[in-house]
Amino acid sequence: MEEIIISENIYDLLYRLGVTSNYTGFAHTAYALQLCMGHPERLRTVTKFVYPEVARYFNTNWKAVERNIRTVGKVIWRENVALLEQLARRPLSKKPNSSQLLAILASSLETPNFDHSQEEPTAR
Repeated sequence: MEEIIISENIYDLLYRLGVTSNYTGFAHTAYALQLCMGHPERLRTVTKFVYPEVARYFNTNWKAVERNIRTVGKVIWRENVALLEQLARRPLSKKPNSSQLLAILASSLETPNFDHSQEEPTAR
C-alpha cells in the first residue's frame, strides 16, 4: 500500500486545536485531511471514499474511523472552539459532525495566507 506523508501543518493544527496524538482519531483525522487536500470533491463522499480509505490504511473499519474522527471533534469543541470558529470563518451554534469538521479543517489548510501560527484565541 502506498504510504502518504502527512503534512506538518496538519499535525500542528490538530495540536493547536487541543487534539494530541494519544487519540487514535488524531492519526485518522490527519490521514483523512491529507487525502482531502487538493481534492475537495472527496469531502462530499466521506462515507464512500474517505472513511473506507483511512480504514484500509489503518487496518480497521470505516465505522471506527468515523467514530474516532467524531471523538476528535468532541475534543476540539471542548478544548478550542474559538479557534475552530476562526477556521470556519463563522460562529458555530453546535458541534460540527465529522464530515463538516473535515471540511472546515481542510478548507483552512488550503486557504492561502491563512496564518495557522497566529496567537490562539481564548477557548470558551
